[in-house]
Parts: sequence; C-alpha cells; structure tokens
Amino acid sequence: MAVTYAGLSGRPLSLTISTIATMGFLLFGYDQGVMSGIISDVAFNDVFTATKNNNTMQALVTAIYELGCLFGAMFALVAGDKLGRRKMIIIGASIMIFGVVIQVTAFPGHVPLAQFMVGRTITGIGNGMNTSTIPTYQAECSKTANRGLLICIEGGVIAIGTLIAYWIDFGAHYGPPDLVWRFPIAFQIFFGIIIIVGMFFLPDSPRYLIAQGKMEQGELVLAALNGCEINDHQTQIQKQLVLDSIRASGALDQTVTYKDLTTGGRTQHLRRMLIGASSQMFQQLSGCNAVIYYLPVLLKQSLGESNDRALLIGGINMICYAVFATFSWFFVEKIGRRKLFLGGSFGQLAAMTITFACLIPDNPKTADGAVFGLFLYMCFFGATWLPLPWLYPAEISPIKTRAKANAVSTCSNWLFNFTVVMITPVMVQNIKWGTYLFFAAMNACFIPIIWLFYPETAGRSLEEIDLIFAKGFVENKSYVNAARELPKLSDDEVDARAAEYGLGRDTDEETEKHVEERHSPGMESHTVT
Repeated sequence: MAVTYAGLSGRPLSLTISTIATMGFLLFGYDQGVMSGIISDVAFNDVFTATKNNNTMQALVTAIYELGCLFGAMFALVAGDKLGRRKMIIIGASIMIFGVVIQVTAFPGHVPLAQFMVGRTITGIGNGMNTSTIPTYQAECSKTANRGLLICIEGGVIAIGTLIAYWIDFGAHYGPPDLVWRFPIAFQIFFGIIIIVGMFFLPDSPRYLIAQGKMEQGELVLAALNGCEINDHQTQIQKQLVLDSIRASGALDQTVTYKDLTTGGRTQHLRRMLIGASSQMFQQLSGCNAVIYYLPVLLKQSLGESNDRALLIGGINMICYAVFATFSWFFVEKIGRRKLFLGGSFGQLAAMTITFACLIPDNPKTADGAVFGLFLYMCFFGATWLPLPWLYPAEISPIKTRAKANAVSTCSNWLFNFTVVMITPVMVQNIKWGTYLFFAAMNACFIPIIWLFYPETAGRSLEEIDLIFAKGFVENKSYVNAARELPKLSDDEVDARAAEYGLGRDTDEETEKHVEERHSPGMESHTVT
C-alpha cells in the first residue's frame, strides 16, 4: 500500500506541497507591494506624522522590512539545517503573523511609528526565514522534469501577491481612515494561517531527512511523493542517488560548517554559492523594487500625477506584471535559465533607457513615454528576473551546502533590497531621470557576467548539476561549456559519471552506515499510513 501524508500521495501530494510553498511567496509578494499604496496616503501619515512629506522617513519605514528579512535569512543560515525545512517555514509564518498584529495595533499617542517599525521588522524576519527555505524545500521535493516550473510558479506568484496588495490598497483608499492602512496590512494573516495549517500536515524534504540520518522517514517521503511502496524500485534508486550526492559532496564524515561554503575542487562550493548570490544581488540592482515599492510615488514626483491616478496606473501596471510573470511557467524548461536571464537583462536595459530618455526633456508629452518604459520594465522583469533568482540558487548548490548557500543568496537579496529601497526616493528627488540611467547601467553590467559564468541547469537533476561542476574542474574548462557538453543522463548514468569524475564514491552499504552512525535516526510526528 502506498505511503500517504494527510491522506495524499503521488501527484496530489506533490501539488499540495507546491500549493502551500507557493502561498509563502504569495504572502511575500503581498507584503512587498502593500506599502506602496499607503506610504503616502493622508490617513497613514495622520497617524505616523513623521512620514508626512519626508522621503527619507518614508523610505526607512518601507525599507526596515528588508532589514528584518535580512536577519531572518541570517537565522536560516545558522539554524536551517538544525530545524529542517518544514519547521523553519512554520516558524517563519508564525513570526510574520505576530509582526502584523504589532503593526495594526499602533495608535496615535502610544509611539505609533516606533511600534509600526518594530512590527514591520518582525514580519520581515519571518519572511526572510521563509524565502530562504521554501525554494530549497520545493527543489528537494520536486522531480527533475517539473522542478523549474514549480519554483518559477512560486516566483511568479510574487507578482500576483503584489497585484492583490495594490488593488486592496486602491479599494481601501476610499474607506474610513483606519481601513485605509490597517486592513491591507492585517490581510496578510490570512495567507500566514494557510501556510501554518498546511505545513503542519506535510512532510519534510526527503533529501534533508536522509542527509540528517533519518533514513526510514526519508524513504517514507520518497515513496509518498512517488505514490508507491517503500520497497518499490523507483523509491530505492532515488534513495541511493541522494546517498551518492551526500557522499560526493563530502558530507559523510563531518557536519557542515561555514568554511565548507568557501571550498573549490570537484564540488566547487564557493563558485556555486557566488553564482546563486549574484543572481539575487542583480535582481535588486536591476531596479525592480524601485518600481514595485515606489511606483505611485515615482508617478507623482517624476510625472506629476495625482494620488488617485497614480494608484490607478500602479494597479494597472501590476496587472501587466502578474500576467507576464506567468511567462516563465511555460518556457523556463524550454528556453532555459541562461537565455531567460540574458533576455530579461536586455529587455530591462531597453525599458530603463526609454524611461530616463523620456524624462530628460521635462515635458508632459514625453513623460507618457516614461510611463511606457516603466510598464515595459515590469513586463520583462516579471517574465524573467522575478522567478529565476529564486530557482537558480536553490538548484545550483550541492546537498551538503544547499541550505546555507541558499540562505546566503537570500541574505544578498535582502541586503541590496534594503539599499535600493532606501536610496530610491532620495535619488528621484535629487537626480531625477538619472535614477533610471543608473538602473539601465546596472542591467548592462549583468550581461557579460551571465554569459561567462552562468551554466545552464534546465532539465538536469540536482545530482546531474553536481557533475557539471566536477566535469569543468577535472577537464579544466568553462563551467558554461561543461554544462553544454554534458549529455542528459539517466539515473544509472549519473552514478557511472560520478565515478568517472572521482567524486569519492564508496559502496552504498558503507554510505548508509556512515549516515546512520553520524546522526540519530528518528521519526517526527506526521500523519503517515
């Protein structure tokens, strides 16, 4: 009889895991967009008077969230392997809800701004934990054929969450003063509860469980995801491939340390971590959150739009953003990661160039062209750079360092996210069209780096990606070329190639013994039948 979790196995279980994981990124997108419509609203500024007509304070209130996310990602870096993927997500969602409660209970006369900023920071901590963990959890629970699609769906729903936030902000703007900002912020709790309840019934990642020595439970999860019995051939060969990957990354005889992130050799831990972290840094320096967080503010200050019209244009722009965010769902495996990265960079460069060029004359007629440029930017960003930096780091690092490397990548995201959100209002106020020229230049800089250093990983199992870097090291060639030359391999061929590239493989029995001796196996409380 097939193993089940919450009465589910096979495809229904995989879809449920993807749905709950996706909800975490829907919440991320919502929280990313919710401040855009309320930060300059009269009702919000009547409560938090220090933000009224103060670009620096508005930027700080918005960006303090990114600092919280950075702290949450740093916590995941330290505790991710100890708590596991499932517990980290549950704790992260709970912390987000706690932070939301603190925010919406801020009232005049009781230091409201300080309370709001504390709550926003706490919410950020929970989101940083989740965004560091969810892509890894999804990657480790997915099949090779749909891993890219599922994580791109997660990334794509960030745009849908932002769209929901924009239009809730727009509707609440016409309500009573308390509704204007309290309801949009409080609505996050709805998503948080779904995540907590859903994850309570779902299993942890099978690769994580096996790596932690919980062999029996890891087999149960693999069998449940495959919709078959534990002794089924498919379950057993997948278990052996995971064990091979653990052995190849050198995770058998020692616990993972931060020093492991800096090693080279056949596994290329440092290179793989830097590639993943750079994609997250580039995403932020492309200017995405300068547009997402501040689009209504940009429309008012750069283009002279009224508040109501700015909110409406921002909401329409977010519809385009959400629609184009579904592009990668259909093409990430067909086109590949590299081409989407490069195409997105060229498109964003063109969009930012149009925007700054149309703003130089300081003419209302050419200002409409700047609006087109911002729309074009969000379309290209949604289709490419929105989901890819969440997919690429989660799949490119080996099992030994995956959790820590992905947390480093997420730290990179939030550090540069905070920087961009803080400097954008000041840049718009002081250098105006030069703000968009800066972001155009940043996008131009990404192109040669991606061309030279980003190998293609589409259609590869996580274990195959290990072989790309081993091949590049052993044969002393570009890792981009190594990925291009390595043929697609079956599970049995992966094992043979690993031995060919000297990844330190011993017998399966010895590997399993090492893993079980290094960790004390245990069963967590799950609904398993």
